[in-house]
Amino acid sequence: MTSIRTLLVDDEPLAIRGLAIRLENYADIEIIGTCANGREAVKAIKEKKPDLVFLDIQMPGFDGFSVMRSLVGQAEIPLVVFVTAYDQYALEAFEAHALDYLLKPVDEDRLLEAVERVRGAINQRVAIEQNARLVELIEGMETPPQEALTALLEKPQDYREERFDPHLRIKDRGHITIVDVSDVDYIDAAGDYMCIHVDEKTHILRETMKTMEKRLDPKIFQRVHRSTIVNLDKVKEVRPHSNGECFLTLSCGMELKVSRSYKDVVGRFL
Repeated sequence: MTSIRTLLVDDEPLAIRGLAIRLENYADIEIIGTCANGREAVKAIKEKKPDLVFLDIQMPGFDGFSVMRSLVGQAEIPLVVFVTAYDQYALEAFEAHALDYLLKPVDEDRLLEAVERVRGAINQRVAIEQNARLVELIEGMETPPQEALTALLEKPQDYREERFDPHLRIKDRGHITIVDVSDVDYIDAAGDYMCIHVDEKTHILRETMKTMEKRLDPKIFQRVHRSTIVNLDKVKEVRPHSNGECFLTLSCGMELKVSRSYKDVVGRFL
């Protein structure tokens, strides 16, 4: 198992200690250092080159966003999971290209989701590197040996398969419901929440539309409206409308409008 070299940054020693204890449950997370402020973090990131940084947003003087801005232009920037006590920073966190964000006190289930997202992103990076090595190999020989090509091609395929979440973990009043992604009919947005529709049930998940799209395989799930994602495998009928829009009828009986901005999705059924 490849270690994910991880740096923890927070001006609160107890917060660092608490997160470090929780991360002990993940065998592939290797904590290579801790920093008490943003300037220490920038120095440590440049010197130690971690794969992952858990980065506190609210730090005096040089906050988490300042750390990110100082890294612009570097050849290698680590994956970042922002940690914040205030939910209003979530949108700005994603605009700063954070992979995910956690609210304090850190919830065990959300931490698991964040770690799984980190693993998927790292696997995807490895896949890109493998493909680059493949191109380099092919360019360097007239007849590439089959064995070498097979070895390079197999790993990227495995990593692509692991990229998207097979399940959604939905926490409600202390209970966790695990939903198979393949069972989802459609998803629509309600403010900062996603309504996950499965048969006749609706589950509520705190998530943004942008991050939800990243978790789902685009060959199966497509956005058909500014606030709606549909499982294409659940579509049973496509009905065009005179104004350029059209409607999809799902196997559950639900009818969804495809706005003109997303009409190219309909082409998948024609």
